[in-house]
Amino acid sequence: MDNRVALVTGAASGIGTAVARALGERGVAVGAMDSDIVRLREVVEKLTADGLRVVAYPADVTCSTQVESVVDAVEQQLGELDFLVNSAGILRLGEARSSSDDDWRETFAVNATGVFHTSRAVANRMVPRARGAIVTVASNAANVPRTQMAAYTASKAAAMMFTKSLGLEIARYGIRCNVVAPGSTDTPMLSSMWHDETGPKDTIEGKPTAYRVGIPLGKLANPADVADAVVFLLSDNARHITLHDLTVDGGAGLGR
Repeated sequence: MDNRVALVTGAASGIGTAVARALGERGVAVGAMDSDIVRLREVVEKLTADGLRVVAYPADVTCSTQVESVVDAVEQQLGELDFLVNSAGILRLGEARSSSDDDWRETFAVNATGVFHTSRAVANRMVPRARGAIVTVASNAANVPRTQMAAYTASKAAAMMFTKSLGLEIARYGIRCNVVAPGSTDTPMLSSMWHDETGPKDTIEGKPTAYRVGIPLGKLANPADVADAVVFLLSDNARHITLHDLTVDGGAGLGR
């Protein structure tokens, strides 16, 4: 993967940071995009201090003009994009009946529309070159109903099917589009769901009152576990894989 170029959204924390590091360690020049300017700068400073070629691009995936500007800037400064990783995401907890219009709108704006904006911008540049790979980080919740997470699960399902539909359209140009579907991963998003010290235990062992099974492997995923799956699907080792969703959840979705 030496001398390839990637754009990673949601790069300021969690899985996005792990993906940026994993790609950088493999010789990829990474455009790190996030709307959190302060955290993005901190992450990029750390990665560059470790000798990786990572450049910060503060922008909001919900704004198509900002996305287009970032994609142009990355190609001008780092080179033609070979990879896109859609990792930006937000979570708004609450029962479906009590979710506000803003909760629904904001969740879809980042988790689904953001994927549309970035994928469209990058794919339109990849198609004339007839090469490239796109991976969207969705969730195992795109296939498994979850209480208190209706907007999140619906938005991730939308992102998953958009990515596969895009992949079907651009496969004839040799461009692959795949999905990584993490389960419970040790990130700030997961810890924001915990109300007390029983949170990790309930996540691993399951919670019948929430119709939620545990994690058969008996542990949370590490962000690096998910990043490794992303890197595999981007790499030439997956050169004949497209329209696929790779679940990384320790068996929590029971193979779904």
